[in-house]
Amino acid sequence: MTRPTHGGNLDWAVTLINCSNSAVVDFSASINPLGPPNSTIEAIIKGIKELDHYPNPDYPQFRQAIGQHHHIHPDWVLPSNGAAELLTWIAWEAHNLDGVLLPSPCFADYKRALNTFNIPFQSYPLEDLTRGLNQPTKNVALLVNNPHNPTGKLWDKKTLIPYLQEFPLVVIDEAFMDFLPPDEQQSLIDLIADYDNLIIVRSITKFYSLPALRIGYGITHPDRIKKWQQWRDPWSVNSLASLAGIEALKDTEFQQKTWQWLKPSRDKLRDDLAQIKGLKPLPSSANFILVETSIPSSQLQLELLQREQILIRDCLSFPELGEKYFRVAVRTQEENQRLTNAIARIYQEK
Repeated sequence: MTRPTHGGNLDWAVTLINCSNSAVVDFSASINPLGPPNSTIEAIIKGIKELDHYPNPDYPQFRQAIGQHHHIHPDWVLPSNGAAELLTWIAWEAHNLDGVLLPSPCFADYKRALNTFNIPFQSYPLEDLTRGLNQPTKNVALLVNNPHNPTGKLWDKKTLIPYLQEFPLVVIDEAFMDFLPPDEQQSLIDLIADYDNLIIVRSITKFYSLPALRIGYGITHPDRIKKWQQWRDPWSVNSLASLAGIEALKDTEFQQKTWQWLKPSRDKLRDDLAQIKGLKPLPSSANFILVETSIPSSQLQLELLQREQILIRDCLSFPELGEKYFRVAVRTQEENQRLTNAIARIYQEK
């Protein structure tokens, strides 16, 4: 089986060891370990009775729920089959431009979507976004991942606003923004009505631990929404995913529980990793940590799998990082401790 581009591929991991998927502790996918919310599971169970009906391709209830969650009109919202579907339409949206500027390193699906339509792209170093981009912007789109994957870097909203006036198209991937408490978020959603060149990408699957259902949504000008609806297949979001998304966004208790869990768990995990000689964890505002490693990441990944049934994310799909880095999700305190203990034992033997 080919080495996966994304995290969370347990089928691939268990081909390397003799165990079941359920025996592997998965740190490779940045999914909330506290979910899915009970309210969402209940909605899915009730929704099974409706499987003999097609979903409404306009998803009015789901769009209304998203609109209420963000205090915007539903016409500015497009539910999608995960964020990945939106990246495809964003790539086609940029086909009449001279190219797209991507962060370096960046999520592999950005390049996948652009390559589908032969859209040229260039990379910019992360620090340049704060200092100021030096590339021509006249007919080029800008894509920003905030918080950034895989580093977890968060850009201040004030840093991003000037680019809305410089670029003809600005895409902000906020797939991990939900993991920050509301008073710390740097979302541009409240500016959406002021800039018709702005597209915001959001994910429900990560924060609410629903990756198997593939639920995301885009927020942009209604004219662009109508255009994308004509491009894509009908019923791209299934009924159970729509119901799950509606309930998840209403579950304020689950949201509060996640915010209370993440910061202390992330800080402790980072501190524990920093205590291991040979590791250098980077600061993160997301639910994952990028770690510089003196042991090649694919070697460390294999040893953790074989000895401890723990899966971490190597960074081979990020060419700028390669074997020098790995990424781990923040999980429960017990699981995080198991990870750091296992890595420490491997490093002590080297």
